[in-house]
Amino acid sequence: MNIQGKKGANASIESLGINNTGTQYWNLSPEELTQHALDKKQGVLNDTGALAINTGEFTGRSPKDKFIVKDANTENSVNWNNFNIPFEPAKFDALYDKITKYFEGKEVYVRDAYACADPEFKLNLRVVTELPASNMFAYNMFLRPTATEIENFSPEWTIICAPGFRADAAIDGTRQHNFAILNFTKKCAIIGGTGYTGEIKKGIFTVLNYVLPHEKNVLSMHCSANIGKDGDTALFFGLSGTGKTTLSADPNRGLIGDDEHGWTDKGTFNFEGGCYAKCIDLTEEKEPDIYRAIKPGAILENVEFIAGTNKVDYTSSKITENTRVSYPLNYISNSVEPSVGGIPKNIFFLTYDAYGVLPPISKLSTGQAMYNFLSGFTSKVAGTEAGVTEPTLTFSTCFGAPFLPLHPTKYATLLGKKLEESGAKVWMINTGMSGGSYGKGGSRMKLPATRAMITAALNGELEKSTFTTHPVFGIEIPTSCPGVDASILDPRNTWVSKEEYDAKANQLASEFIKNFEKYADVASDEIKAAAPKVLVS
Repeated sequence: MNIQGKKGANASIESLGINNTGTQYWNLSPEELTQHALDKKQGVLNDTGALAINTGEFTGRSPKDKFIVKDANTENSVNWNNFNIPFEPAKFDALYDKITKYFEGKEVYVRDAYACADPEFKLNLRVVTELPASNMFAYNMFLRPTATEIENFSPEWTIICAPGFRADAAIDGTRQHNFAILNFTKKCAIIGGTGYTGEIKKGIFTVLNYVLPHEKNVLSMHCSANIGKDGDTALFFGLSGTGKTTLSADPNRGLIGDDEHGWTDKGTFNFEGGCYAKCIDLTEEKEPDIYRAIKPGAILENVEFIAGTNKVDYTSSKITENTRVSYPLNYISNSVEPSVGGIPKNIFFLTYDAYGVLPPISKLSTGQAMYNFLSGFTSKVAGTEAGVTEPTLTFSTCFGAPFLPLHPTKYATLLGKKLEESGAKVWMINTGMSGGSYGKGGSRMKLPATRAMITAALNGELEKSTFTTHPVFGIEIPTSCPGVDASILDPRNTWVSKEEYDAKANQLASEFIKNFEKYADVASDEIKAAAPKVLVS
């Protein structure tokens, strides 16, 4: 057997049932993996030296093809639904045998990594991939052990990723040829039939969303986080496309992480070691940190080049709206290491309101914070999931329903406890439409204005404003904000027809109320009192 790279003395993939492989490449550097991808004609370099790849058939997650093995450990703890789809243990074992045999005779790329920057909650991972770019993605996105740590590295979870392996749905129990399956008993994830690298990242996020709240009493969160010069930590909750990565990349604050974090009794920590940013319409002017991170070691996904060049056309959505770039966290100049912070002082709920109803910034009471956390209102932004081509209204519980194995009330209860203990202020930010609905007169909120509002909230300036109460949603709207045109703060004032705004606000309120019916039996009186009120004209 030919082994290249650096691995621990007792490390092997044969113990996983992966035998008779070609060359095994262990813990190769990004430079080596880039060259492998180029040699295999699986990618090209752009003009800044980043590796550009095409993920093939799938350019986004496929939630209907994500499964969890249902066994004695998970039967009564997992919240089985359209996101947590049960999979038979015997079917998993049979499919596992198939995917491990698929690697026979093939070159294999192996990566030792870990998740969770807080040493108390560190989760060691072994990632086995068919493609060098998938292995490089794992290098970028997970935390990287030192050479000394690799010597005695012992993985707790294993990820096996084979985009070229296609399941036979009729035999294997999957919905179609692609799949991503988690087995909490065997601590293993298998991914096949899809080259979309985000399945690797979100698989481990789902694992942590089970393990940390269920076993460690830590609130796991789909949020970005940054920290000020005085040590004040801020969290930014939101689905993909709402601005978590963009808004947390503040040049005046240190970046803790852009997507996944835990909140303990002592502070906040990043799950990851990298960023996975959307880059549709990316410009250096709007998002300089992300733009400048696209250099050797970064991986661009599904981008188009300007004709006759290797310069990326960031405006192109020819392949997908969900163009992406992954890079190590230290590519952001103001990232902090280790990526940990204190107890949050400000929390921002980011929503892309395609209706154009919600204010660009508003202050929430504790009850409203809990109500909106459980609601998780936003719009699915084009490209983040297969088949989504324009913003679509959705409610994603806790701003991350597809990745939450436990019942939503587990996360909501933990958040409520944290808010009570910390006294953190909670703000809602609408990064979506203003002046009308999507496609009907609305335009997207300008990034500089959003940044200015968040800055004012962080430095306490916004608290000096007077506030008015939204008649339908009950949230508090500031009447002024430094650096922001006051006319945009009240969304009703931005609509040409006030009557149309009122009708749309009532419509959205009705959607909230209907969605929340499933929590009516478990929500407290304080939370239920925070529901919007449909006004009778």
